[in-house]
Order: sequence, then structure tokens, then C-alpha cells
Amino acid sequence: MAEAAAAALVKVIFEKLADEAFKKYARSLNIHSELKQLGSTLSQIQALLNDASHKEITDESVRLWLNSLQHLAYDIDDVLDDVATEAMQRELTPESEASTSMVRKLIPTCCTNFSLSHRLSPKLDSMTTRLQHLQKQNPGLIVKGEKPKNNNRGNETSLLESDVIGREIEKEKLLNKLLQDEPSKENFSVLPIVGMGGVGKTILARFLYNDAQVKGRFELHAWVCVSDDFDISKITKTIFQAVSDENKEFADLNQLQVALKEKLKEKWFLLVLDDVWHENFNDWENLVLPFHSGARGSKVIMTSRKEQLLKMLGFDNLDRLETLSSEDALSLFALHALGVDNFDSHPTLRPKGERIVEKCGRLPLALKAIGRLLRAKTDEEKWDEVLNSKIWDSKSVGDLSADWKAIFPALMLSYHELSSNLKRLFAYCSLFPKDFLFDKKELVLLWLAEGFLYKSNAAKSLERLGNEYFEELLSRSFFQQSPNEEQLFVMHDLMNDLATFVAGEFFSRDDNRMATEDLAKYRHMSFIRDEYVAYHKFEAFKRAKGLRTLLPVYVGVDQWWDHFYLSSKILVDLLPELPLLRVLSLSRFSISEVPNSIGSLKHLRYLNLSKTDIKELPDNVGNLYNLETLIVFGCKSLTKLPKSFLKLKKLRHFDMRDTPCLKKLPLGIGELKSLQTLTKIIIEGHGGFALTELKVLKDLHGEISIEGLDKVQSSMHVREANLSLKGIDKLELKWDDVSGRETLEKEILNELKPHSDKLKMLEVKYYKGIEFPNWVGDPSFHQLVHVSLRGCRKCTSLPLLGQLPALKELLIQGMDDVKVISLELSRSTDVTFPSLKILRFEDMSSWKVWSTNSEVMFPRLRELQIKRCPNLIDVSLEALPSLRVLRIEGCGESVLRSLVQAASSTTKLEIESILGLTDEVWRGVIVNFGAVEELCIQNCDEIRYLWESDAEASKVLERKGRMRITLGATSYHPLGS
Repeated sequence: MAEAAAAALVKVIFEKLADEAFKKYARSLNIHSELKQLGSTLSQIQALLNDASHKEITDESVRLWLNSLQHLAYDIDDVLDDVATEAMQRELTPESEASTSMVRKLIPTCCTNFSLSHRLSPKLDSMTTRLQHLQKQNPGLIVKGEKPKNNNRGNETSLLESDVIGREIEKEKLLNKLLQDEPSKENFSVLPIVGMGGVGKTILARFLYNDAQVKGRFELHAWVCVSDDFDISKITKTIFQAVSDENKEFADLNQLQVALKEKLKEKWFLLVLDDVWHENFNDWENLVLPFHSGARGSKVIMTSRKEQLLKMLGFDNLDRLETLSSEDALSLFALHALGVDNFDSHPTLRPKGERIVEKCGRLPLALKAIGRLLRAKTDEEKWDEVLNSKIWDSKSVGDLSADWKAIFPALMLSYHELSSNLKRLFAYCSLFPKDFLFDKKELVLLWLAEGFLYKSNAAKSLERLGNEYFEELLSRSFFQQSPNEEQLFVMHDLMNDLATFVAGEFFSRDDNRMATEDLAKYRHMSFIRDEYVAYHKFEAFKRAKGLRTLLPVYVGVDQWWDHFYLSSKILVDLLPELPLLRVLSLSRFSISEVPNSIGSLKHLRYLNLSKTDIKELPDNVGNLYNLETLIVFGCKSLTKLPKSFLKLKKLRHFDMRDTPCLKKLPLGIGELKSLQTLTKIIIEGHGGFALTELKVLKDLHGEISIEGLDKVQSSMHVREANLSLKGIDKLELKWDDVSGRETLEKEILNELKPHSDKLKMLEVKYYKGIEFPNWVGDPSFHQLVHVSLRGCRKCTSLPLLGQLPALKELLIQGMDDVKVISLELSRSTDVTFPSLKILRFEDMSSWKVWSTNSEVMFPRLRELQIKRCPNLIDVSLEALPSLRVLRIEGCGESVLRSLVQAASSTTKLEIESILGLTDEVWRGVIVNFGAVEELCIQNCDEIRYLWESDAEASKVLERKGRMRITLGATSYHPLGS
């Protein structure tokens, strides 16, 4: 709680005071004695914090004292940051530019230093006086030796959520309901899972959702976190996105629901509506309107703490999900505390475990939290310490829900055992609403900007430290994996409540009460990014002079067609009133220019302008000496960067992905030695930016695109650049689509070999070599999952890609000189493409033959697409056992005949503009339709009819039952479908 934040802030202050460059500058200003006095007083107060951590939960006077200390620590940190920024500015600004005033140029440096000292000394004296006053107000705290917390958890990962202990009866009952067709008035039926918070409703729903039998029964699947905000448009949009691969913009809810209705039409779907609080029956009826078009037997799993809506739906006798039995609860606790589901190896701990289980109320969320707190700690003293903690008897939960009060002690105890660093990072998450999807990388960058990550290990980057902190919180159940998004994370809503509770009066999430609150106390604020954000909503923010964070947040996954509008008055009038901002995001707002006032935010560390309409950055962006992260991702109108960009010496992360109009980088960008993320490198000729400028950047990682490789004059220049690609996981190499130099291009590509341990995605565009160097396709790239080769028009063969162990998606496009594809994909007779799921060939104008001698090829291929390959005639593949989707366009009929024979398990077949596809050929094709459920035919005008007779059509459709056929733009469902 307050002690953790205060301790962390005090640690930051001492780090700054100890910095040699800072001390040197302080001596030049003659303020070193004031700083020494301030540090001495602060050190005496710091000695009391260990005792305060044990008393703040039960003693209100201690909590208030800590809040006062935290406010003062924020103020001290801001002043010290002023000093450090001033020192940096003096170092970076040439004397001739130090002032625009001719008069000021004549004033000796000692006098200007005196002026600055004159301003700072009273501030520092005042803060020392406030510290001394706070020291005198000591609410009975004593100096205690701190017992260090053992947080050495190595690389431990969170347990899989599939470990659902107990619930066998509930699982079997619900599985039967999902897998059997029960009588229902509607095409879909609702399966409710009702119970108190933390009892395991979501985990049970996730188990059902991911069950193999359930996955196989339903054609479409979607998971939506609903929570407090029952927004029909948002919920419907999430479902539509999950069941389709289309990015469409809809004018209103009606159009969106019509589109969803079409997607669900006559399809078996499984939908999970997780954590429904809403109890309005009319809203429910509007939400489910599109569901009625699904096939009979579709299911909706609903998890909720509320019973009223379900009673309106006709569930009079609901089976509530109760707490676990004592034995199952003990097994679950043991699994998370000891790594096994019993106490056989530690019998003396069992009685203590039984008492802890009862204190946790046999609630799974509490059991996991306390279990992971005790993970691998088998000394009885630690278990006794947990058992006897005063937190179990704490009454400081306020007027919160009964669910929250029931689970509060266990969650609070789990939080209390975190280090002060982790406590502060967790409290920061209170800025994000319930069901928010956390991106780990993004969150770590925010933590970095706020100053929450310290240089505890010189050999470890702050970003890596932040990743380890996140993994620690994940391993202790403070975060969970998102059900829908593999790369994203969520926080249980009770954990979100806990974060809000411990964050106290320094953090605020906009809930439309801003105008009535004392905003001056807040240091971190977030607000929901509504479609229209008016000035009056933020006018009161002017009172928040100490604000460090202004962050728009959004629940769900942003769609590219969403538009958000921000009053320009907010930018012009509000930003100058918030001089201490460290984090500012204007992401996704439709703003066309960045106000000049941005240059006055000298404390700013994080600036997110992604997906805005800006055309350029103001020149005074160079005044942001502390800026560490700049994001202009998706700024499609951005054309240039200012020359002052080179002053951003602390810049660590510069994300400019998807900025097609940005064709030039500032000369000298390679001098920004702190850069770790530089997502786009644009090579120019004739004295412009050259690759050799990047030779000092040794820490690049993540994603990078190198454009203009045709302008590199020699492979020696690539070698001289010594571009470190060891930390790159996504690499795009792009030549301009002009004539090239075959031998040189291969040498250049060979020099650009990335590190094999990290690379996950490789895209090569317009490469002019005749063949690829050996590293492309080398099986040592064991993490490579996506390869795209586009417009490599002079290549006569493909690289050897078949032995890449993790390759899941491969796109070959526009390789005009490739005529035969056979053993080029792999020279081995072993299993080739062992993991490949999606394979696409497009625009291969000269391709004629596709064959292989491999005994086992494409064992996991699920989707194959061949488009605009008019000369492909000879296709001889043995079998495609896992293929489900086959798309063929602009090819000869022999391609279709060969592939439908090899792919007997295909369920979806799409064909368009197939040359020579006559009725006779079609007869030979349809005999292989044993598994096809969806057939789409366009622009195949030589076919006059699908079946020779009504009897044959009826026989096929009767056998298929649910076959759906689309001809051209018209969709119809023949008798029996």
C-alpha cells in the first residue's frame, strides 16, 4: 500500500542523489549542502518504513503519515528531475544556442548558475523542513531491521489454467449439455455458471471452451469479457471479429448485427459471455438478435455473479457454483504451493495447509494466490507467518462487495508479501479498467517511463528487469493469460479491485467524478477513450499540477475502423498546465498536428501518438531531453521528422511501423546510443542516410524493417555497419522494385543474417538475386514461424525451407522466374514442413511443375491457397491429410483435380476463374467431396450444372446434411442443407 510506494520513491531519490554526474552539477550550482541535508533527513525517515509496512493495514494514523511522506517524495523527485534535466540541457545545447537573448549571452556562466541556485535553494530548504516536520509527527514507528523477502523465483512460469481440480460433477454435467442436443425453443441455448467472485467460474468456462470434443463440435467460437459495461455494440463487434477474418466498418449497430447474423447463419457456434453483471432483459434480447440465425444446437455459456437476468431467461432453479470441497481445495492449494496436489512429501505442513485453506474460504482464486506466495517455501516458520498474519483479521475493506470482503484477506496477504517494487507496479495497474487486455511490452514501457524500474543489475537492461517483474506477478496470479489473445493478459476483476484499493489517493481512473474531487492530490490519471472527448470533461484537470500520467484506455481490442475525436482545446489549453507529465498518450485520436506546447513537457518520458493523423512533429520535440519512448506507429500521414530529433539522447524505443509516407530518417540517428527499438531503417543514396550510420547501435531488438537495400553500394558497407540483429524477432528486408545487381544483392542479403535463436518472422521483398544465401531456411532458425517472399522476380528457385521446425505460415508471391518447385523446398526425404499450417502461392507466372519425393510432406497443413498461377499444370502431391481449406484462383483445371484428390479431408473449397473446368472435368472433381461442407464457385462459366440429376443432388445433400453452396455473389442452401 502506501509504504511500498513511499519506499520505492525514496529509493529513486537516493539513486539520483548518488549519481556522480548529478553530484558534479549540484556542486557547480552550490546546492550540494542542501541536498546532503535533505538526504540525511530522508535517510532517517527511510529507516522507519519497515515498521510502517507491518502497521499501516491496522493503524490509520500510520497510513495517513505514509501518504504525506509519499506526496513529499513525489515533490522532491520532481525537483531533482528538474536539476538533472537542466544539467542535460546544458550538456547538449551549444553555447551559441544556450539563449536567444544577446543580453543573456553577455552574462557569465557563474551568474546564470547563481540564478538557478537562487531558485532551487529555497525549494530544497522547504522540503527538508517538511521532512523534519514529518519526522516529528512519527506515529509510533521504530527502526527495525528488515527481513529481506525471498523473491528468487527464477524463471518460474504460471501454472496452466487447465489444471481444474475438483468440479468433476460440474464439468461432466456441463460437457453433456454442450455435446448433446437438448430441446430448446430457440436455435441456441444458454448454459449458466453462477457463483461468487473468485469461486472459479471463468476457469471452468475456459476448460469447457478449450475441450477437444467441444472444439470439434462447434464451427464458430468466440469469447467475450462483459463485466460492468454491457455495451451491445462493443460485445457484438468482438463476437463478429472472432468468427470472421474480415475488417469491416459499420455505420451503426443494425449493420453490425446484420453482418453477424450472416456469419452465424446455419452454423453451430459456441459463445462465452464471461462475467455478466447486467440485469436488463430488453438489452439481452437486443444483443441476441443475430444468434437466432445459427444452427439449432448452438450454445452460449454465461458466467455471472448475478441471478436476476438468468431468472428472467427462465432459470428458476440455478445450480450455483459453490466453494471447493475441503479435500479438493487442499489439493489445489498444494499444487500451487508445492508443485504437486498432495502433502505426501511434506506431511508436517498438511495441518497448516488445512487451516490456510479454511482461512481462504476454499475459494480457488485465494488458494492460488496464497499457494503461489508459498511456492517452494517448505520451512514451517514461513507457513506459520502466513497463518498468524494480522491481515486475516483486517477490517479495512470499506463498503465493498460481499465477494470482495470474503476474499480480501487472502489477496491482501499475497500482495503484502510482494517486494516494494512489485507492489508499486501492481498498484499502477489500477489505471486500467476491468477486462482490459494488457500487452506486456507496452506495460513495461509505461513502468519504465514512470521511473519504477531501477538499475539493480548493471548487466541487465531495465526492460528485461520489467519483463521479469511482470512474469513474477503472472506467476503469483496477479495476471492471467487472456482466453482469446495468446499474447495478451487480463487481470481478474477482484485483483483489479485490489489494485484500486492499494493504489490509494495517488491514482485515479476516470469514472465521471473528476469535477467533484480534489484533483491536486493525483499523480496518475487515466480516462476511457470515448468516441468524442470534450474539453469540459478535462477542464478540472488543470488543478492536477503534479500530474505525471495522462493515459487514455480502452476495453477490448481496438478495430482499425474505430475513430476517436479529442477537443483541440485540450491540447492547446490543458497540456501547458501539466508541466510534470512523464507519460502522455494521444493514441487513436483524430488529431492532425502536435501542439508546440509539447516541447515544454521537459519531464516527459513516454509519448504515444500512434494511429493519429499527424503529418510531422514540431521542431521543439528535441527539447524533450528525458524522452525514452516515442510511438508513431500507424501514423499514415507522417512525412518527416525534425532535425532536433538528434537531441533525444535518452530515446530507447522509437516505433514507426506502418508509416508509409515517412521516406527519410534524420542524419545522425545512429548517434542515439540508447536506442533498443528502431522499427524502420530507410537507406538513402547521394549523401542521405547510410546503413553505416548504425554501427554503434548494439542493443536493437524486437521488430525491424530495412528499406532501400538497393541503395547499398557494397556488401562491405553492411559489414562495416556491423548491424546487430541478435535481438531481432521480426525482420523485413526490402529492396525497391527496380532493376538490381544480382551478385551484389546476394552478398548483401548474406551479410544481413540475423541471430537464429530469436527470429520468428522473416519477410523479403523485391530481392534481385538469382538464388538465396544458405542461411534462408537453415533449420537452426528453430523459432521461425512466418516466412514471406514477395516480388523476388529474378530468383529461379526457392530456398530450402522444408526443415524449419517451427514454420507455420509461408507465403510465396511474384517469383516470376520460378518454373519448377520440387526438392527446392527440402533436400531431405524426412518429414518436410513438420509444423506448416498455412501455405500460399500467388502470382507465379512461370510456375509449371510442383512435385516432391518426400515420404511425408505437410502433415499439419490446414490451409492451401494458389492464386494466379496460370501455367501450373503438373501437381503431384501424395497426400494432404490435415487440409481443411483449399482456395484455387486463376489456375488450370489440372491443379484443381490433383489437389482435391490429395486433400480428401477438405471441408471448405473455394474456386474462382478455373481454366478448362467443364462439366466433364467437374464430374471427376465432385467424387472427392466426401468431407466438403462449404463450397464457393465464382467465374467458372464452363460449368452448366453441379450435379447430373436431381436424384444425385438430393443424394449428396442428404449425405452431407449441412453443405453450404455459394455461386458468384448469390448464396443459397439446397434442399437438405
